[in-house]
Amino acid sequence: MSKYNKILVIGGGAAGFFAAINIRKNFPDFEVTILEQSNEVLSKVSISGGGRCNVTHACWEPKELVKFYPRGSKELLGPFHHFACGDTFAWFEGEGIPLKIEDDGRCFPESNSSQSVVHCFLSLAEKLNIKIIYSQKMRELIAPNTLSTQWQIVTNNAIHTADKIVLASGSSKSVWSILDKLGLNIIPPVPSLFTFNIKEKAMNDMMGISVSEAKISIPTAKLENRGSLLITHWGISGPAVLRLSSFGARWMHEQNYHFEIFIDWLPKASEDEIFKSIKFSGAKSVLTPQLGFPGRLWKYFVQKCKIPENLNCADLNKQQLQNLVQTLKKDPYQVNGKSTFKEEFVTAGGVDLKEIDFKNFSSKKYPTLFLAGEVLNIDAVTGGFNFQAAWTGGYLIARGVGED
Repeated sequence: MSKYNKILVIGGGAAGFFAAINIRKNFPDFEVTILEQSNEVLSKVSISGGGRCNVTHACWEPKELVKFYPRGSKELLGPFHHFACGDTFAWFEGEGIPLKIEDDGRCFPESNSSQSVVHCFLSLAEKLNIKIIYSQKMRELIAPNTLSTQWQIVTNNAIHTADKIVLASGSSKSVWSILDKLGLNIIPPVPSLFTFNIKEKAMNDMMGISVSEAKISIPTAKLENRGSLLITHWGISGPAVLRLSSFGARWMHEQNYHFEIFIDWLPKASEDEIFKSIKFSGAKSVLTPQLGFPGRLWKYFVQKCKIPENLNCADLNKQQLQNLVQTLKKDPYQVNGKSTFKEEFVTAGGVDLKEIDFKNFSSKKYPTLFLAGEVLNIDAVTGGFNFQAAWTGGYLIARGVGED
């Protein structure tokens, strides 16, 4: 039995609850308390995935899984060999929450309700005698020293002590400031997972139109991504945009979210294939939709190329065809700002990963301080990957917290 058995979890979110529950399962004699700054726990779990909770993703190989993490991919490879998506499936099903895999690989509770996860965590916390104290905003964190072998946590209305701390406070500037005072290096946070604002009325007027696969590239930053794309009243969204914003988060912040992008509307087809397809399509009018595009979007391409709308495809000259092909393969747009994606708000930044021992997610400087979730400089694209990093961190902490 460890002599360090009073554990305080700071943060009542996904990572905090998962760590607390698994600590009590592994070490029933440990006293575990969760401090939550608000009057509600698991709020992000409740709203995630449109209220369905995208628990994880059907990606079973750690080497493939880490590719979805713009920050943390190298560091998470080892931890994912100990607890990854398949383990998450087994854990939740073992607690009576069967999961289902959707066509895009995202995994949700079969109930289609995030409340299944919330209820599971709260029930386990009660069953395992995990104490939850609300309205506890941390003001100061005092490390063990010559005067005390315990941590001291000063909140807005109390002082708590603990042998070990699990810090799962999410994206919190105030907590990062406290950790900075303790000597931990903090990577300044910037937004990740956002959509692009494009002020082009002709495009904005087509809001709601989507294409199943497009490629977006930013040559100046050597960034590109492909996936489905959605036109909105403020610009463009969809997986292709969100993934690009995630991988380019820090560069885009440095550009103040003003930069040029190019859209390849047909990434699977070559310029020559598109040229011949349009020229010999047999379509009478140039406005007849081609290559699987919706009618309004095709008309937009024709108008953008200033092609007379009364022409037939067979009458297009070489220059007109080349202009159309060029628009379909390398269509330029100026991004002028960003918009938050639905209820999601993910940051790129947090505790420098060089500060962490990823065998158990402990601080190298303070071995009795453990960190998990978005407090770390780890983030992922959409699809359940951010939650998976939280489950993995919480699980490994729950194993390592018992070590002296």
